[in-house]
Amino acid sequence: MPADPLQSPDVQPQVHDRTASPRRWGIDGVDFEVTTPWGLTITRGRFDRSAGSYEIGPEGTRIELTVDARSVVTGNGMWDNLLRSVDPSAIAEHPEVRFTSTRVRTSDQGRLHVEGCLEATGKVVPVEFDALERRVGQGLQLEATVTVDRQQVGKSGAQLGIILPATVHLRARLTAAT
Repeated sequence: MPADPLQSPDVQPQVHDRTASPRRWGIDGVDFEVTTPWGLTITRGRFDRSAGSYEIGPEGTRIELTVDARSVVTGNGMWDNLLRSVDPSAIAEHPEVRFTSTRVRTSDQGRLHVEGCLEATGKVVPVEFDALERRVGQGLQLEATVTVDRQQVGKSGAQLGIILPATVHLRARLTAAT
């Protein structure tokens, strides 16, 4: 994944007629890259279980994403175990991490400014980030980069203190919903 997809020269932005009938895509997969402070650690992976949608219509754009935190796969057993064991009781009680947009502003270059709510480990926090929408084959891809702070998601430190705050780059693959 590029360091900053919003600055990549090879990105092909997707432009939609937002006055046309609604268009809806389903989330087909979510990949991530996490960079800790000072770039000391970079971890790449995916969530094997994810769901959600991206809808564009006359009333605006809506984004919903849910990932099962227990389905994280990095290809590195140590990282997988660490990420799954950070707060086992919280993950057992609240295995899903959800994002729901409350406002999405668009530009004609496939750039989005997204505001919404992130729900993780039973806590709901407001989030705001820029994203890029682009066509990939017959589907779409949304890319965004956000910084995660342990105070926002209620972590006191423990194992996450090692890796938070962190910059998380997400890439969601979408296919047209029928």
